Amino acid sequence: MKNYAPLLLVAAALATQVFAADPKNPKSGVVTAPPPPKPTVKVDDLFPPTVLAKGKGFEINSRQLDEAFLNFRTAAASRGQPPPPEDKRPEVEKKLLDRLVVVQVLSRIATAADQTKGRAAAEKLLAEIRQQAGTEDSFRRQVQAMGMTAEGFTAQFIERAIVEEVVNREVRDKIIIPPARVRKFYDDNPKRFEQPETVRTAHILLTTRDLTTNQELPEDKNKAQRGLAEALLKRARAGEDFGKLAKEFSQDPGSKERGGEYVFARGQMALEFETAAFSLRPGQISDVVSTKFGYHIIKTLELNPAKKLDFEKVKDRIRDALQQEEADKQMPAYLDKVKKDAGVEILDAKYK
Repeated sequence: MKNYAPLLLVAAALATQVFAADPKNPKSGVVTAPPPPKPTVKVDDLFPPTVLAKGKGFEINSRQLDEAFLNFRTAAASRGQPPPPEDKRPEVEKKLLDRLVVVQVLSRIATAADQTKGRAAAEKLLAEIRQQAGTEDSFRRQVQAMGMTAEGFTAQFIERAIVEEVVNREVRDKIIIPPARVRKFYDDNPKRFEQPETVRTAHILLTTRDLTTNQELPEDKNKAQRGLAEALLKRARAGEDFGKLAKEFSQDPGSKERGGEYVFARGQMALEFETAAFSLRPGQISDVVSTKFGYHIIKTLELNPAKKLDFEKVKDRIRDALQQEEADKQMPAYLDKVKKDAGVEILDAKYK
């Protein structure tokens, strides 16, 4: 993507323009326009970035690659992963540069339909991410922890979703998986379709952390949350609609809008939460359960024993997975072709 320098507005004529005195106002006189502001020296003016790769209608420069590498390191750190050792940096940068090139190439062959579908898919996922974050401030902090602004993250998310739609149209959707192959995969891999025991629950969470700062609540507020949990427990056991109570009082952004409901298997939730949910009979409500997230009131709605999933329920997922597997095999050749069609040149020898 080209780096456009700001336009310089020359106002020399205005700087020397004078305005005649108003004869009706003796206090008025000759007024000169203020001098133009001093130009600001930009880092890129002193040390202009080097163009590393180019193609039809775009360039990738060293500043963009540096930003991509910094984002890569920061995102890894936010997941608790160590940064790549310095001797591996050229290898990582080569892959990042190729990714930047691919995004530019595919973005330029996106149709209006690709853009519409990609934007819609991205906005739907972004809405879910924001909901899980709880608040807009929390979302922005999580994105900043990855080394990005919320605006930059959103723009990149939409751009990548559009690129994915291009790949779907150009490669994935053209792959036909015969029904016999889908059935064979199901019959040959029975363990993949064994569904473990699950429980469907609803819960009300009163958090013991500040929703804005994620810090532990002070003792007085913690006690207040515990007291509210006890009061809500009495109301739930007295017969009030549990889903309505969850929508009104729960502080779990991931479930409150659906009445606090979750379906999960063992090993997916906090141990205290899981133990209570699996030990209850359908319709039964737990005591107040404490976890690192806060105070929970849990109502078990349904217990589902382990079973093998029916073929009819999973055949579409199997077909999609096989289709994606074939697409992954075809992608290197496809990307080589589109990069060649776009006249991509890698200008720095260490990245070739």
